[in-house]
Amino acid sequence: MARPPFKKPSAAELKQRLSDMQYYVTQQDGTEPPFQNAYWNEQRRGIYVDIVSGEPLYSSNDKFDSSCGWPSFTRTISDDVVATKNDLKFGMVRTEIRSAQADSHLGHVFDDGPLPLGTRHCVNSAAVEFIPLEEMEARGYGDWIAHIK
Repeated sequence: MARPPFKKPSAAELKQRLSDMQYYVTQQDGTEPPFQNAYWNEQRRGIYVDIVSGEPLYSSNDKFDSSCGWPSFTRTISDDVVATKNDLKFGMVRTEIRSAQADSHLGHVFDDGPLPLGTRHCVNSAAVEFIPLEEMEARGYGDWIAHIK
């Protein structure tokens, strides 16, 4: 089932649709508390999609326990689903990751992940929705099931 083209809702619409934390993280470049979020310890198989656009971003196949308190992935589900930019806040140089379609702040990517890629995409749970494998077809993500098996 093909998904319709995405048009980002207005800020007012997003404020109504998203929780306060989801809005803060995705639209105001916020960060949720570590170990106090929905998916840091999620073990089921499935995909993680942008909470704003529904765009598939990450597969459970690439999720790993980084002990940082946020969901961590070695890579994205597809090369073109995130954009990066330099983040110089808090006196650090970091690489911010944003969803390509909705421009949602997701988190940051670091070079301390497991080999062979060595990358750790540290993602705020508030920026994504987890779609379990058994719900993917019914929710319109059937084309992505091959990325999980």
